[in-house]
Parts: sequence; structure tokens; C-alpha cells
Amino acid sequence: MNVMIKCLSVCFAMTIAVGMVSCSDPVVPKPKAMLRLEYPEAQYETAELPCSFAFDKNTSARLVGEKDCSFVLDYDKFNASIYVTYKPVKGDLDKLLRDAQKLTYEHVVKADNITEQPFVNAEDGVYGMFYELEGNAASQSQFYLTDSVRHFITGSLYFKVKPNYDSVMPAAHYLGNDIRKVMESFYWK
Repeated sequence: MNVMIKCLSVCFAMTIAVGMVSCSDPVVPKPKAMLRLEYPEAQYETAELPCSFAFDKNTSARLVGEKDCSFVLDYDKFNASIYVTYKPVKGDLDKLLRDAQKLTYEHVVKADNITEQPFVNAEDGVYGMFYELEGNAASQSQFYLTDSVRHFITGSLYFKVKPNYDSVMPAAHYLGNDIRKVMESFYWK
């Protein structure tokens, strides 16, 4: 009889436990989701500098630190800056081109891929290259522009955070489009 009471109490406890578990909501996996960042549509204005060139810049970028026609386009909202350097060509165009390419390819250690996109605007005498870097490189985009005779411009995009490509990729694409706009609107005075 004692064994029967123990068996009934164990069965009763199991029935209550099963009843409690079966009353909960069924487990449903959450759908996959991605972070959606929306950036304002870019508005552009001509950046007039006391230099031998001009270009269109995003109105959300601040032009700071202009010295000897080198400057920074600062994007506070993105925590990023595009550093632009001007150098006159003094018979050393090959060296300037090598230096610009070397600066880009120094990031190959961390970059997963570097895409080169040549740029030619023969009408305004502007020639160059746009580099898009993928991966955890320090810079996500770089470029150079020249007239092949007197002027040479280099530019590099840097975020003010530790490189994490997955996190900065949407902003890097947005700012890469801004760099392309700078290149397309660039002209020598």
C-alpha cells in the first residue's frame, strides 16, 4: 500500500508539472532583421576656396582647416572626415601617383578587397582614381585627382572609431557617393 501511495503521489506531481509546462505559449523563432539606417538626401553647394580649384560638397559637411589648399571635410553626424591634400606638380607626377597608390595599398593588410574606379573628365582636364576599401581597414575610401601638369589632389575617408566594417558600411557607402560627387563636380580655375 505504501508503494502505491508513493506511485500515486509521483504520478500526481508529474501530471501537475506537465500541465504547467503545456499551458505556456509555444516557442516561435523571431524573424531575421537588419538595422535600417536612413540618411538624409544629400544637398550640394559649391565649395569656393582661395585655390586653383572648386567642387560641390554636401551641405552637411563642414570645410575646416584650409591651409595651402589642403583641408578637411568634417561630417559630424557620421563621426567621419575626408582629409584632402593639395600638392603642386613640379615634374614629379609619377612620384605623386606612386605615393597615392602606396597610401591606398598600405591598407591591404586589413582590407578584404580594394576596388579601383578610374575617373576621366577630359572636358575639364580632371583625371583620377577612386578606391573603395572593404573590410576593417582604417580608411574606407580614397581618391586622387590631377590635371597631369600642375595640380594634384589626394583624399582619404576616415571614421573616428575603431574600424568595424559591418558597423560603418552604410555610412561608408553614403560618404563614398559624396566623394564621387566631389570628383564629378571638380574643376580647375
